[in-house]
Amino acid sequence: MSSRSNYKPGPATGATVDKQGDTWTLVLVRELRHTPKQVWEALTDPTNLREWAPFDADRNMGTVGKVTLSTVGTPTPQASETEVTCAQAPHLLQYRWGDNEMRWQLEPYGTGTRLTLWHSIDRRYIAMGAAGWHICIDVLDRLLGEQPLGRIVGAEAMKHDWLRLNTEYAKQFGMEPQKWPPTSGT
Repeated sequence: MSSRSNYKPGPATGATVDKQGDTWTLVLVRELRHTPKQVWEALTDPTNLREWAPFDADRNMGTVGKVTLSTVGTPTPQASETEVTCAQAPHLLQYRWGDNEMRWQLEPYGTGTRLTLWHSIDRRYIAMGAAGWHICIDVLDRLLGEQPLGRIVGAEAMKHDWLRLNTEYAKQFGMEPQKWPPTSGT
């Protein structure tokens, strides 16, 4: 039985960076033991998102159209008015989160799902993003496995080896880890 107090993420794996000039995209691939339909529900249903994602949604994201995403676990919560641009259940979900493009692809993989996330992110913070999504997807996996941990984002992630993951991903990506909290002028 999993418990939040003894949750510790595994090593930084499954992430690459697609570099197109100044535009960098985090590509994170994870194999989950749950069906694409189950994973789709977790990616789109506001109740499920509140259990694992770093934001809340004001509506189900399973259809194209406007949505408001509100960050959680941040010093100052931010709401982003955005739009789901592609929703092909249970295979492809695309939307913007702030200035970042998000694309989730779900493919059958054995009896489970190969989940691929493309997240355009400021290259200074790409290792941080990889570390955060690593933990979020672990929490998602446990939620679907009926061993929920509850959302682990922001300062709470620091208690669960986020700094170690940030350093490991930065090394894999060939960069220096960004200090946390960020200092001005970096």
